[in-house]
Order: sequence, then structure tokens, then C-alpha cells
Amino acid sequence: MNDPKKSEAASPAVRHVAAGADQFGEVRSLGISTITFKVVPQDESGLFIIENTFQAKGGPARHLHYAQDEWFYAVAGEFVVEVGSERFHLNPGDSLLAPRNVPHVWAYVGENVGRMLITFLPAGKMEAFFREVTKANAMPPQDPALWQAHGMALLGPPLPV
Repeated sequence: MNDPKKSEAASPAVRHVAAGADQFGEVRSLGISTITFKVVPQDESGLFIIENTFQAKGGPARHLHYAQDEWFYAVAGEFVVEVGSERFHLNPGDSLLAPRNVPHVWAYVGENVGRMLITFLPAGKMEAFFREVTKANAMPPQDPALWQAHGMALLGPPLPV
């Protein structure tokens, strides 16, 4: 017979996050978009997944991650992503990997609401970065020290849209 206490202890990482919800029930805004935390690791070595929902066109500044691979999965809308010297158009169902130490930039370019799942592995300081930058209700500032403190290099402006 299954012991519910034993089953509970065997899967402490199981998390259910409803559609449109944040793992912690928090609201985070970047002005043109909102971010919900879907998977938050126990430490910086784990997997970190966010959902970024856009109400307007735009995206972050060109940057690179020293220690994280960043994977993009378009859920709704159209996105343009540059990784290194290559440019890609992502539509719903498309995905793309930006390896660590490779410059990248991306932007939502669609007409309605856009949604993208973004993963970081390992998580590094990305949770702390998003907690910090969403306090201002605006896209992350082009402050090299802020990006450096969270394991990234700020390399240039956002894509023009």
C-alpha cells in the first residue's frame, strides 16, 4: 500500500503553477511586459524558467551570459532573436538556444499579446536579476555594473522595433 507521507517526501521538487500565474503569486513588470516565475531552483546550479508576456513591442539590451545557456520558446506572437551574427524569426512553437558566452538580443515584434518561455541553465543569478529590475516597472537599465553583478555583460542597446 502506498504511504502518502513517503510519496510526498520522494518528490519535493514537484510544483504546479497555473496558467498565467507565478510560482510565488507575485507580479513582476518590465513596463512593456510581465514576467512570471514558473520554475525556480533550490540553488544557482538548477533550472530557472520564466514566462515573459508582452503587451507592447520591444525587448532587452544586447548581452551575454558568462555561465548560462538561455533557451527561448515562442508561445504566442512573433519574436526576432539575434544570436551571435545570426538572426531568427520565432513564431509560436519555435525555439532557439543562445549558448553561454555568445552575444544575443531579442524583441517582441508582433501586433497582439506575445508570450515566450525562457529558460536559464544553470540558473546563476537570474532570479535575483529579475527581482531587482522589475522593481522599476521598466525594461532592465543599460547599467553595465548591474548586469555584471548578475553574471552578464551588457553589450549594446535593444533591437529597434
